[in-house]
Amino acid sequence: MAELILMVSTFAVSFLIGYILISRVPPRLHTPLMSMTNAISAVTIVGGIVLFAGNVESLAKLLGVVAVALAAFNMVGGFAITDRMLRLFKKKSESS
Repeated sequence: MAELILMVSTFAVSFLIGYILISRVPPRLHTPLMSMTNAISAVTIVGGIVLFAGNVESLAKLLGVVAVALAAFNMVGGFAITDRMLRLFKKKSESS
């Protein structure tokens, strides 16, 4: 139970710090920020997968499943948004 409290408190503190930092980023830095959050989501996915390798309670495994699912959703959405933004800067072909 102590491990669960530690994980939840770590999540809460990191959520608060992340929210404070991201809310102060100017809009022109959105694409680099999305790339960074994609990297963080990838680390979250790896951490969730490592969690499954250990002998932990079923509640911790459930939280790991939720973390992996949300991080994967964030990562896929981040790549889609970044791709869409980068397409705005591509030159249009002469024939269009």
